[in-house]
Amino acid sequence: MAGLPFLNPRLRVEAVDFADWQGHWLGVLITPWAMNLLLLPASEQGWPRLTQGAIRRVAFAAGNYDFVASVDARLGELHTCSLFSPVLEFADQDSARQTARAARIALTTLDDLAAVDTHAAGEISAPLSRRDFLRRAWR
Repeated sequence: MAGLPFLNPRLRVEAVDFADWQGHWLGVLITPWAMNLLLLPASEQGWPRLTQGAIRRVAFAAGNYDFVASVDARLGELHTCSLFSPVLEFADQDSARQTARAARIALTTLDDLAAVDTHAAGEISAPLSRRDFLRRAWR
């Protein structure tokens, strides 16, 4: 994929802040072409089996998000939700990583929004859509 116009050569593949979420793994995957939330099964129990390309709506503290089911040869079934695609606006890996961490925190814990930004987050009257989150509508 080297040399394609939608790749950010300043970024590399990195898994960020994967942790247990409702009995499964939730984190952010940074690549030179996209930044995605990933949900992976920690066990078969409670994991909804979906066909390739099926959409699963997942409720988080920040609102409902659609994840697309995929199957990876090594990881098995996983569900992804695009945060940025492409990722050309990131100047370096560190800024992409900071954004990934902020997304992970804001997604699952509205109380931690003040920690995401140095400015006070204020009150949120309704769950944020993915678009509003990315536009920093909580400010």
